[in-house]
Amino acid sequence: MQMDWIDTFLDLLDTGSFHRSADRLGVGQSTVSARIKALERALGVRLLTRSRAGTRPTTEGLRFAPEARAMRRLWNGARQRTGGAGPHAMTLRLGIQHDLAAGELGVWLADVRQRLPSCAVHVELDYSPQMCADVESGVLDFAVLFTPRPHPDLHFVPLGALRYRMVSTGATRLADLHAESYIYGNYAPAFAADHRAALERLENPPVSSGQAAAVAGLLRTLGGAAYLPQAMAEAMVAEGAAAFVADAPPLSQPVHAAMLASLRKRRLQAVLLQITRQRLATLGSDTAAG
Repeated sequence: MQMDWIDTFLDLLDTGSFHRSADRLGVGQSTVSARIKALERALGVRLLTRSRAGTRPTTEGLRFAPEARAMRRLWNGARQRTGGAGPHAMTLRLGIQHDLAAGELGVWLADVRQRLPSCAVHVELDYSPQMCADVESGVLDFAVLFTPRPHPDLHFVPLGALRYRMVSTGATRLADLHAESYIYGNYAPAFAADHRAALERLENPPVSSGQAAAVAGLLRTLGGAAYLPQAMAEAMVAEGAAAFVADAPPLSQPVHAAMLASLRKRRLQAVLLQITRQRLATLGSDTAAG
């Protein structure tokens, strides 16, 4: 049995389409079909049905799905543990949301290396959906993200909330802020909901971005106003590049740790949780008790 058969089967469960899975996997539809046929022959059962409505798992396919996910995790974990660590015991693969990495990534990694000196560390900066998928598949050992994606194999721990403050290159009060000069940070669903409730008139800005570093760069170049993570906002104010909009309410975005449910009680995860809570406190966040 080949792992690309397993990957293709699991991708089809996600997309429900041979065409979309072929695009995502970078192969032709004939290759997708051949892989599924080979997997079904190896198992001796039919896993998927195809119709005009799309691709759906059979009863046997539903039964095989958790086994397939477990096989993929074991394979990815084995690859990570047996290669690329050099003299270290293992390579620890971490994911972190872009906005949480700004300015603190090096310190966070230094803490990890100090507490876990036998581990080499690889870090990916990404968005929540991809990190959830990578933790579930075993590509990442631990991730710090904004938006959990419920899954029976995943375990999420609330870590607190990242606080955002509005700064402006001109206006110091909301009444003086022009909507056409506002730069919207479309950071995550929870932030967007709070923003909508507090600042409805700023819901359709001409410029937006999903990364705080990009929003800050746009603000410096174009001028105007925007919400930035508190530490980043304070830095811009301290250097005289912007001022706080005094009556703009602080907004927050919940932060979570993600790990495999089967590993949630291991010491490694406990250490990473402790380190991450300490780092979040330096980002102007409200941290959850451990």
